[in-house]
Amino acid sequence: MPSISVIIPNYNGRAHLPDCLEALRAQNFRDFETILVDDGSSDGSAEWVRRHYPEVQVLELSRNRGWAAAVNRGLRLAAGRNIALLNNDTRADPGWLEALAEAAAAYPEFPFFASKIRLWDRPNFLHTAGDLYGVDGIPRNRGAWEEDRGQYDQASEVWGPCGAAAVYRRSLLEEVGGFDERLFMYLEDVDLAWRAQLRGYRCRFVPQAVVYHKVSATGGGTLASYYVGRNTLLVLWKNMPGPLLRRHWGAIVRAQLRVAGEALRNWRGAAARARLRGQLAGLFLLPAWWPARRQVQAGRTVSLEELAGRLVGG
Repeated sequence: MPSISVIIPNYNGRAHLPDCLEALRAQNFRDFETILVDDGSSDGSAEWVRRHYPEVQVLELSRNRGWAAAVNRGLRLAAGRNIALLNNDTRADPGWLEALAEAAAAYPEFPFFASKIRLWDRPNFLHTAGDLYGVDGIPRNRGAWEEDRGQYDQASEVWGPCGAAAVYRRSLLEEVGGFDERLFMYLEDVDLAWRAQLRGYRCRFVPQAVVYHKVSATGGGTLASYYVGRNTLLVLWKNMPGPLLRRHWGAIVRAQLRVAGEALRNWRGAAARARLRGQLAGLFLLPAWWPARRQVQAGRTVSLEELAGRLVGG
């Protein structure tokens, strides 16, 4: 049984896969398996991987089901005690898995771990040094677009990991029910971090676990804008406890109006219009997500004040 199962969701990402898979071949840590879940690609990704990387297990889905569904299917096949998620548009440093495996062994009280993710085209700049979440309902990439001068080189607690490069204990994923496939794509990692936090679990940032990311290379543009606009509202509604919603409703409303106002000012852009459509879709879907909210809130074990203290602005 491998210590870590690396799951790579892939949708028409053949052009990105050589860098991603070669970096895994070069890992210092060797006790891992790699599972590529091909999410209905039409570019021959699955056959290409089988031919050039026979060590990789390939699971093909018949149609595009979204990032969350691809990860969940990969989890069923995985044999590792720990599950590493890796986007297909990344390149991991040779010490990436080693750093995460050492952290998982040294800190058994933490069930998930965040990587330091840098920008592919500006490798001295950060995409995220662990993710945060604000009382205004807006998720944040810590250190986003900052030059990496070592300001995040200390291990610390964060809200959750960016799902582009993270490690979760299998037990956590099983306890919280995996990733929510209704979100389809974007913020599934934030949603899972919420469910873990509500149960009192904490996430540890591992600065030595470095990955370079192309950022939305396989799912950006209008698609990303729509799902971020929609899922920001759905994740907030599903997960934030009622007393915190009431306490911070003003900040939440102002944040959504600010996003909408920015989109209106850029109305000619397709991505801005998609963001507004996503916000409207999220609002209309809130009643349908009431049963999911009730289920998640029923599983909360952490106190409101402890939870509030983990939020930016709390």
